[in-house]
Amino acid sequence: MKIKVGDLVETIDDNVSGVVIRVLEESIILETTDGFEFQFDKSELMVTSSKNNLDSVIYDEDIELVKKEKEVTRRNPSIAVKPKERHVPKFEVDLHIHHLTDSTKGMTNFDMLNLQLDTARQQLEFAIRKRIPKMVFIHGVGEGVLRQELETLLGRYNNVQFYDADYKTYGIGATEVRILQNIQP
Repeated sequence: MKIKVGDLVETIDDNVSGVVIRVLEESIILETTDGFEFQFDKSELMVTSSKNNLDSVIYDEDIELVKKEKEVTRRNPSIAVKPKERHVPKFEVDLHIHHLTDSTKGMTNFDMLNLQLDTARQQLEFAIRKRIPKMVFIHGVGEGVLRQELETLLGRYNNVQFYDADYKTYGIGATEVRILQNIQP
């Protein structure tokens, strides 16, 4: 670094520091804080701070960049999931007829039951293919015909276990299905 008038310098071998007041060809004259003037070779001095460096830090620095560097990046807090909620099935299939078709006009009870069972079979096959571990069929209470037929359908699969779904969440009218992954259907 080139030493200029006004730079604060320090000697390498001695404990002498001061401000440069004159720069000659191979030597530099500095004034100490006590007011004494000394002459040193350029090789004997090092710059501790420069007036120009200080001015550039104060006036030329991008303030927004400095603010960004000082900002503390915070991680997004992770949402704690309760152990009970962690194992709740995410895949729900509502078999109520009004969710499966726009109108039941002209459909017999047999047609409606077949539509509900076909939907249940398709969704179960989809869950098996996509390796979804748990699912819930919402069938409602009613007379229990759909529930019985659904249990018959689920009983045909070797890799499926089924039981009543959580009463608090679904009430009486739902069946939870657990799909075992390592057993063939």
